[in-house]
Amino acid sequence: MLMIKYLYHGSTDIIPSPEYGRGKTYNDYGRGFYCTEDIEMAREWGARKDKEGVVNCYKLDASSLRLLNLNSSQYTILHWLAILLENRTFETATPLAAEAKEYIMKNFHIPYEDYDLIQGYRADDSYFSFAQDFINGGISIRQLANAMRLGELGEQMVLKSKKAFDSIEFTTSEAVVIGYYYEKKMARDKKARDEYLNIERFKREKSDLYIMQIMDEGITGNDKRIR
Repeated sequence: MLMIKYLYHGSTDIIPSPEYGRGKTYNDYGRGFYCTEDIEMAREWGARKDKEGVVNCYKLDASSLRLLNLNSSQYTILHWLAILLENRTFETATPLAAEAKEYIMKNFHIPYEDYDLIQGYRADDSYFSFAQDFINGGISIRQLANAMRLGELGEQMVLKSKKAFDSIEFTTSEAVVIGYYYEKKMARDKKARDEYLNIERFKREKSDLYIMQIMDEGITGNDKRIR
């Protein structure tokens, strides 16, 4: 892992001193400070329809921090989903969805709270709806993994521990002007949804694994079929 990371946080406010222990508990990876290494993405995340946003810029000394990279080869998309299920509100309107939620949380749990930093997909509305389709048995794990890359909706880096918060330094901020970046954000989200609905959702393959089969066969993270 690189010793120094440059991180960006899109917001409506200038945040010179991110505070440990603050933030919403029902964010993707629980309470923490959510950033990105892509300043263009941060500009979109800070964009608002009717007011200027702000990109806060930071330097992070990560030399002594423990990083959980959910996109590394040792994890699967179901490890990411297990964390999401622990923190976000999922509608489990069917017995299959309720059983699937319990199975994934039990068999793909990661002790993510033990880490200083978490890197992984950002579950905005598009990604969240893709994950719900998988839980409800509508798409396969292959389709879910492919859907995560549609629209290039971005990854996030989340500060979780006090040690991580003590290691970040505010450098500057910039305004995100009304208009361009908000429209760019909306277009990116629409592209992901359109590609999913028009291409990926209905592209079934004979070897596809659906959540019911995963549960029935007791498939866990070591199975090559889900990697």
